[in-house]
Amino acid sequence: MSAPFPSELTVSRTAGKVAWVLDEKGARNVWIAEAPAYKGRRLTNFTADDGQEIAQMSFTPDGKSIVYVRGGDFETHRDNPNPASSPEAVEQDLWIAPLTGEAPRKISEGNEPSISPKGDRMVFLKSGQIWSVAMAPDAKPAQLIHAKGRPEMLRWTSDGDRIIFVNNRGDHAIIGAYDFGSKKLWYIDPSVDTDISPALSLDGKQVAFIRIAASSRAFRFGPVRTADEPWSIRLADIDSGNGHELWKASKGPGSAFHPMVSENQIFWGAGDRIVFPWEKTGWLHLYSVSIHGDNPSPLNDDSGFEIEDASITPDRREVLFNSNENDIDSRHLWRVPVTGGRATEIESGDIAWAPEQAGDGTVAFLHSDARRPARAAVLGGSAPRDLAPDSVPSEFPLNSLVVPQTVIISASDGMQIHCQLFLPPNSKAGEKHPAAIFFHGGSRRQMLPGWHYMDYYNHSYAMNQYLASRGYVVLAVNYRSGIGYGLNFREALNYGATGASEFNDVMGAGLYLRSRPDVDGRKIASWGGSYGGYLTALALARASDLFAAGVDFHGVHNWNTTIRNFVPTYDPNRDENAARLAYESSPLASVSTWKSPVLLIHGDDDRNVPFDETVRLVEALRKQGVEFEQLIFPDEIHGFLTHRRWLQAYGASAEFLDKHLK
Repeated sequence: MSAPFPSELTVSRTAGKVAWVLDEKGARNVWIAEAPAYKGRRLTNFTADDGQEIAQMSFTPDGKSIVYVRGGDFETHRDNPNPASSPEAVEQDLWIAPLTGEAPRKISEGNEPSISPKGDRMVFLKSGQIWSVAMAPDAKPAQLIHAKGRPEMLRWTSDGDRIIFVNNRGDHAIIGAYDFGSKKLWYIDPSVDTDISPALSLDGKQVAFIRIAASSRAFRFGPVRTADEPWSIRLADIDSGNGHELWKASKGPGSAFHPMVSENQIFWGAGDRIVFPWEKTGWLHLYSVSIHGDNPSPLNDDSGFEIEDASITPDRREVLFNSNENDIDSRHLWRVPVTGGRATEIESGDIAWAPEQAGDGTVAFLHSDARRPARAAVLGGSAPRDLAPDSVPSEFPLNSLVVPQTVIISASDGMQIHCQLFLPPNSKAGEKHPAAIFFHGGSRRQMLPGWHYMDYYNHSYAMNQYLASRGYVVLAVNYRSGIGYGLNFREALNYGATGASEFNDVMGAGLYLRSRPDVDGRKIASWGGSYGGYLTALALARASDLFAAGVDFHGVHNWNTTIRNFVPTYDPNRDENAARLAYESSPLASVSTWKSPVLLIHGDDDRNVPFDETVRLVEALRKQGVEFEQLIFPDEIHGFLTHRRWLQAYGASAEFLDKHLK
């Protein structure tokens, strides 16, 4: 856990400059690297493990400064987390830092900054409304628009005279426009549907956006393979607000919109081509369509793999993306013209993500492998060039890490499940080991055979390595309803609250380990967080004869409680059959057969899985007489924001497993 974790990589689209955030044992700072040397250096100097994240970074148009947001809740957008339990108020603030080294300057409270192409003004969100401020040092911010709804996705037209944004109004979302000259606000092609991801034309006169048809089938942790009314791309004139349908997904696979990881879901490319993701083949691929109307052109050649993260080059002629083509359990980088043609692989050696092309043509990205942790790099020569190689501390145990093996196991119903197997180093022939099965969260996640691109699972990979170093055989399971293996695997029948079909994968993993000659079949544990905590609890509740112990980080224990957190309108009383199935798919429904000891870990300011899930489980375990331990972190959220809490949680987990399996 000593290696720093990079994130939020961004580039200047007018110059050869790269910026990223580096989390060094909980102290998060902005780093930059500039052409031609591209040698990374720290731009800010925060030193405390205080749980205050840095995100939403962008260069000013002249490339001379970085704007960023520090503090606050970047995931659920609720009140500002205070995981360090500071007696003072914590804020979410906008900052600007000159690259010349002068001290960063606070601009205002707020988030989601968007700078005018002219570089003279910035719009941002504060208290759920759109504000504006001139970029001059003494400028005072002022509220720009007073409107109902929750604005997001602020975009400038190319002339810097207008902004386009999404106004989310709960049961629908509409595209708004504001003109600085006339101080006029209006809405573009409004409907009862949900409009997202506006992309502006090069001349700033038109906007393309995605429209998702209104539906009462709110996401309830069950499969959605098709939509009754397919999603579409709309094209609208900004002045008049009039729009029309440019393209519509066909019925069947791909009719329900599935997003990329990217902030922008569609790009307005050169030649007036709109680039977008689509699951027509049952796999998420890129396509482009002319604004003048034609059949969409596939930018990827075949099925059997998925694209994940994409960006468009500054000249808008090409798209950079990562995918698991030719390597389904990993990620590599590709580029393809927006007009179509054969995609070219540009990085194939490591796990790679977040590709961006700077103004000088340099491609920057993040990468890792089985032993070397995540780093920021640029393409150059025959191999990637790391931007801050000295940031990995000397105590990092690079050479003692194991390379996980990719294995495919059979679930108890026969489905093939991809996993990573970590074997203890220096294991002797005939020696039997305790074992631990790891279930990731999400469930829209995929574990990889190396350091992960998300900080939560970067930590999980570290823990799996640590358990292997302590003599455990560890199996990380990419169970059904996860990503990477196509639409039908992700939208697995009867998954989650509609039948818990992933339990077949849980049992398959346990039986696979019990069959191995290097595993002591009496000493198999499960562990995981969030959705992985749900599967861990399900394993212990339904199969304590197979799973001897477990560690449950902030897991789901009653779907009817957690669904309401994601779908506020969900009412179990409206559909008693669905609510009954959701409960029967939950660990609490099987607590009467739960016998194995468990360690429960939860932050009491969790905004994803209600803390009440652990409260109610403890109540049930006490009545059942099941041995349990608890580790509760006051003021900590779902993905712990402080480094010391991760260390404490993982240390306690290792001790708990040793106690019960050794």
